[in-house]
Amino acid sequence: MSLDWLYTAISWILLSWHGVWDAAGTGANWSWILAIIFVVVTLRIVLFPLFMKSIKSQRAMQALAPQITELRAKHKSDPETLQREVMALYRKEKANPLGGCLPMLIQAPVFISLYHVLNFLNASKTDVKYKVLYGWSLPQFEGAVDARLFGAPIAAKFRSSAEDLALMNASSMTVQIVVGALALVMVATTYLTTKQMILKTGWAAEPQQRMIQKLMLYGFPASLLISGAIFPLGVIIYWVVNNLFSLGQQQWVLKKYPPLNLNKQGEVVAAAKAPPSEAAKALAPKPGARPANPKKNAGKRKG
Repeated sequence: MSLDWLYTAISWILLSWHGVWDAAGTGANWSWILAIIFVVVTLRIVLFPLFMKSIKSQRAMQALAPQITELRAKHKSDPETLQREVMALYRKEKANPLGGCLPMLIQAPVFISLYHVLNFLNASKTDVKYKVLYGWSLPQFEGAVDARLFGAPIAAKFRSSAEDLALMNASSMTVQIVVGALALVMVATTYLTTKQMILKTGWAAEPQQRMIQKLMLYGFPASLLISGAIFPLGVIIYWVVNNLFSLGQQQWVLKKYPPLNLNKQGEVVAAAKAPPSEAAKALAPKPGARPANPKKNAGKRKG
């Protein structure tokens, strides 16, 4: 199935924001960089309700952890029955084990589309039909090819060929420094975003869910070390901004809707009360003692 409609939709958002910032006089370079940034802003605003739904789904899965543990112990010798009972529990409680991944699953096609759109910004292409795909005009195409961040074209990659860089009039060292540094930021912020969510919501008690969490925390950021070499700079900018947006959004949501308090067995427990201070212990009445008379004690102090 052709994804041209999605490429055109992402192009329209990108070009619309470019028009806004170009009219605001931000300059040829920053009008494109800000356009990429505000593609992120647009997407995060649209997906915010789904993000909230994913938080609620994760809370529901945490609350069901003790029951799933009991089912596993009860049917440990019968995997088919265990699977059937677990799915029945999910249906009964209206919990979706994949609900927490929903925003990411929706963002994936958007990311792929933006990668495709920015990847076709190739200075070596001379066919005008190629340059005006997905609703672009020729000036927009040429302006985007020339747009730079710290001297590195947003269409350049860490492993761009010498021929391509020559056509973009870019230095190989400059491109590798800028793209490499931003790729490392991309990896770090991806790790921090995932770690923030796991620390706030807690490690899953269910082994399969815990395995997924570990894969997302360590495996996914590690894979970006390789992917960063093939991503255009504009895509890396999108990814870093998206991660920073996620860090702020998650912090706000998790403060407003704190996670469940779980013990080591994955059971939901009440919030622990802070232990009384030594001064409070000293002033506390002894067991069986009569309540102190504040007026009488005050009179003694005056005498």
